Amino acid sequence: MASPMNSSKKISKAVIVSISSDIGYALAKRWQQRGMKVGGTYRTPSSLVDDLQSSGVKTIYCDLADSRSVHEAGVSLRHDFSQWDYLVLCPGMLEPVGSFIDGDFAAWEKSLEINFTRQVQFVHELLPSRNKTGDHPPVVLFFAGGGTNNATVDYSAYTISKIALIKICELLDAEIPDTNFVIIGPGWVKTKIHQATLKAGKKAGANYQKTIDRLASDQCTPMETILDCCDWLIQADRRVVSGRNFSVVFDKWGEASLVRKLEEDPHMYKLRREGNDWK
Repeated sequence: MASPMNSSKKISKAVIVSISSDIGYALAKRWQQRGMKVGGTYRTPSSLVDDLQSSGVKTIYCDLADSRSVHEAGVSLRHDFSQWDYLVLCPGMLEPVGSFIDGDFAAWEKSLEINFTRQVQFVHELLPSRNKTGDHPPVVLFFAGGGTNNATVDYSAYTISKIALIKICELLDAEIPDTNFVIIGPGWVKTKIHQATLKAGKKAGANYQKTIDRLASDQCTPMETILDCCDWLIQADRRVVSGRNFSVVFDKWGEASLVRKLEEDPHMYKLRREGNDWK
């Protein structure tokens, strides 16, 4: 797949919020190796952060549970990555795992803040410094998660947050026509996020054993496939991707047949009540 660089040969700039996550780290390494200027945020020091820093990737501390910390990180990123081309937001936490009625509401609310509100705050902080002069619109890329197509018991905060992210993409796409807003669901990936389910044990219900079985299988989405999908999304035409929710696993992204359908139908891959009515 072609390198996600502007045709003008200008060095593209990418900001990755939660660059120390497994997907964020993999994206950062791939894009830096392709000549992009890459930077992003982390909360917990780790070997991944050390490796990024040693390879010249700009990393900035940020606690997504703290709006002031998000603002301060945003100020720093606006300075270091003025005229950015790609903004990727890949934080995610499954906690609190367990039934809504038995859980701690403060923890439930914190989950919404980290999984939705603070991510949107980052977009608000950084949009003014996007590159609007390139050959391709700047791109904001979010990550969706499991449970958006049904009732995922015991993961209400996480699921609601992901649904909100899906809709904000469509809303921002309608309001800001010079920027692409896209969200993708990577499917089951062998990342640190699943530790919350394993730690929750019985509170996770049937998902506890399901997670154990899936992580032990060969049915998880390969990281390279996720990265390839990200590359396709950030280069695709606005009419094809902006405002939409894509599945890495189930959608035929990159195929001409899907591109044609998306160009013809502005409602595809968006949250809709239409088409689900009884006549």
